[in-house]
Amino acid sequence: MTHLTEHSLVQGGRSAAFATACVRGGVAAGLGVGALAVLVIVAWISSPFPDSGAGGALHLAAGLWLLAHGVELVRTDTLGGLPAPLGIVPLLTAALPVWLVFRTARSTLDPADETGPRPSPAGTLGAVSGGYLLVAAVIVVYSESGPLPADLVTAGLWLPGVVLDAAGAGVWTALGRPLPGREEAAAALRGAAAGLVTLLAGGAVLAGTPLDWHAGAARASYEGIAGEWSGRVALALLVLALLPNAAVWAAAYGLGPGVALGTGALATPLGLVGDPAVPPFPLLAALPPEGRGGWPQWAAAAVPLVAAVVLGRSVGRA
Repeated sequence: MTHLTEHSLVQGGRSAAFATACVRGGVAAGLGVGALAVLVIVAWISSPFPDSGAGGALHLAAGLWLLAHGVELVRTDTLGGLPAPLGIVPLLTAALPVWLVFRTARSTLDPADETGPRPSPAGTLGAVSGGYLLVAAVIVVYSESGPLPADLVTAGLWLPGVVLDAAGAGVWTALGRPLPGREEAAAALRGAAAGLVTLLAGGAVLAGTPLDWHAGAARASYEGIAGEWSGRVALALLVLALLPNAAVWAAAYGLGPGVALGTGALATPLGLVGDPAVPPFPLLAALPPEGRGGWPQWAAAAVPLVAAVVLGRSVGRA
């Protein structure tokens, strides 16, 4: 009889822990969208000529939050009258939601927490992700009534994928990062991480150097887009959020495949071909000149070579 009672208590405690993990996942989603909403509301309040009311600002915050998870937004107020997708994810904005999901899953299953029953690893993954995605579904529905509705296909594909990956990484970390063939796998992961960091750091250098050379053009573009101080602050935040994107694009440029500039132009170290269909934007002042590339462009190929040397050296030392 005592055994049955204790078993029932344990089962009840785990059910409560599962429900708590689900709530914590929903809170993580709320914190992420709330942080973006604060920034957007502050920008809306400080703008001397706001285009819409508080409802428009909240819809914009919801759209930005979804965009940070890889969900494409649909622009309905285009000049041509046809809906156009908006799918460039500002990578810096994605850092907060991913970190919130990761931290929530890790702390839910943290072995150091001995205050009560905890859900199983699979239960933690399902509960945290489920609570987060439940809030995300509400935000997707809310965005449909705004100027930037979510594309339902990418919302159904990318949003669950990002959440499950982040929560899975949190569970894996809480369990001590178990790996089959631990020493060999750890060495391979360290080498891959070192190579990736070197490649992205080189990409940042590749993006920052031409920006420094064309600082005047970048400044003129910045001042031409935003006139009043509130617009300049908002544009500066957007540029900051896109800096990691610029590093990734520059790394892809150095690797050889290059970067597509619209549908009819491609920039590679060998040169820029086609007619770039890009809007005026400060970061785009770093684009290479049209025509055949010279030695400054060819030097970009050194970045992946250095990254490969760093990767090989790390694995070889291990």
